[in-house]
Amino acid sequence: MDINEWWGLVERAREAAGDRADDRDAPDDPLPDALTDVLAALEPARIVDFAVTAHEVTASAYRWPLWNAAYLIEGGCGDDGFMDFRDGLALLGRDVFTRAVADPDSLAELPVVVRMSRDERGWIGYETLEGPVREAYARAGGAADGFHAAVETALDGRIPTREPGGETWDVEDAEATRHHLPRLAALFEE
Repeated sequence: MDINEWWGLVERAREAAGDRADDRDAPDDPLPDALTDVLAALEPARIVDFAVTAHEVTASAYRWPLWNAAYLIEGGCGDDGFMDFRDGLALLGRDVFTRAVADPDSLAELPVVVRMSRDERGWIGYETLEGPVREAYARAGGAADGFHAAVETALDGRIPTREPGGETWDVEDAEATRHHLPRLAALFEE
């Protein structure tokens, strides 16, 4: 799937979710269902293409500086948490995602991050993009047990990145974090 088409589908879901598209913390978060609805209008093979492109998009964010930003924002962030963070970051749309990958400190500008720094409601991470995509696949007539096999076949031969890219530092080191993520550090300093 063309990257522009992929981001266009995410944007359609965000538009359907309206002003609640930027926070995954709400118990009645409308964005996952909106994404399912948008994707369910596609053929099952196109939904698999969406899943493959989602894998590529989130893999592009597999970077130490962004992981350290997620650690700071979420008060800790392991492997699974960083996968969730990248999935949720993609749901924030192309501009936010692209800017955050290039400059993780730009996340300090997001209202949801500001709320999180104040211990108010808010969350970026999303458990997995696979849920809404798999549901859309089933609704579009794809075999219930065929989704994973179809995605695995489409991903065949791609070698996953073993280590995050970019420079890392000890995120527990306040001085180093202030150096690398000054705006986020200012928000989350105690």
